[in-house]
Amino acid sequence: MRILIVSDAWLPQVNGVVTSLQALVGELRELGHQVEVLEPRAFRSWPCPTYPEIPLAWNLWRVGRAIRTFRPDCVHLATEGPLGWAARRWLVRRGLAFSSAIHTRFPEYLHGRWPWLPLSWGYAYLRAFHRPSQAVLLSTQRLCDEFSAWGMGNLRVWRKGVDSYLFRPRPRTGVERPVFLYVGRIAPEKNLEAFLDLDLPGTKRVIGDGPSRAELQARYPLVEFLGYRHGEALAEAYAAASVLVFPSRTDTYGLVMLEALACGTPVAALPVPGPLDVLTPGVTGVLDEDLRRACLQALALDRKRCAELAAQRSWRASAVEFLACQPLLDGAPAAGTLPLIQTP
Repeated sequence: MRILIVSDAWLPQVNGVVTSLQALVGELRELGHQVEVLEPRAFRSWPCPTYPEIPLAWNLWRVGRAIRTFRPDCVHLATEGPLGWAARRWLVRRGLAFSSAIHTRFPEYLHGRWPWLPLSWGYAYLRAFHRPSQAVLLSTQRLCDEFSAWGMGNLRVWRKGVDSYLFRPRPRTGVERPVFLYVGRIAPEKNLEAFLDLDLPGTKRVIGDGPSRAELQARYPLVEFLGYRHGEALAEAYAAASVLVFPSRTDTYGLVMLEALACGTPVAALPVPGPLDVLTPGVTGVLDEDLRRACLQALALDRKRCAELAAQRSWRASAVEFLACQPLLDGAPAAGTLPLIQTP
């Protein structure tokens, strides 16, 4: 099939959305599909307020022309940004079917930054965007249940995977004191201070970047802020860590947890959606509202077992699940896909 993915999040951005989409595109192409990504670098853009590393496209009149030129069999809208809205508008006006996905807890993100903004407004925004979609993809059944309670329909599970060739156990030598690692965006909604404030033995390391980095690096001079790491360097950092600490309360999934586990590194997290769906308590991670206690208990978990369980989640299986959710532009199910299950 000819598959078009429309996303406001793409390279050179570094986040879970881009990681997921890159892996998806690679697997779909290996399966013989022709895939094109409509992303901000093909457009004029301006920096997103408070997130200058995220470009917002503005010459959106070119979106329809790009869709016509590619002649896709199916279209997937990966984000609810300017490109997503422009493609949605063009498809809806022509009565064409598409799928979409929710990668971010957009309402909680807005509420965390501006507490006076009701959560209901953010969910109204999501309902408006995704209402015409024939399949709204979410990472877990738990998320489907939550978003269904907010009045959203046509919800389907699209599980994420891990690159077990890159992210794999490595020899660990000279590890005398624990290393507690955070990997991800350095921003208010990640609740990073809940980790940085902990009284823990050994070393704290932070991999990633974002709008809060300068402030937090100044406030926590004993923490090692390493910036971005990619490929082998990132995998080696996971493997060298004793525990990955995942303090977020608002992530929809948390791919970094799967990557760390595949390297044999257990996870300490809060008992919230995301960690509850990725981790097996007491086996691959420790979930506790007392994050310090979770960190210390996670030190005792079996690293070999963490890697074994994570390796069972492949990106190929994720891509096949994605295909099963795709409607053709005329609304018919794509060849070989499963029937859409309506979420009440």
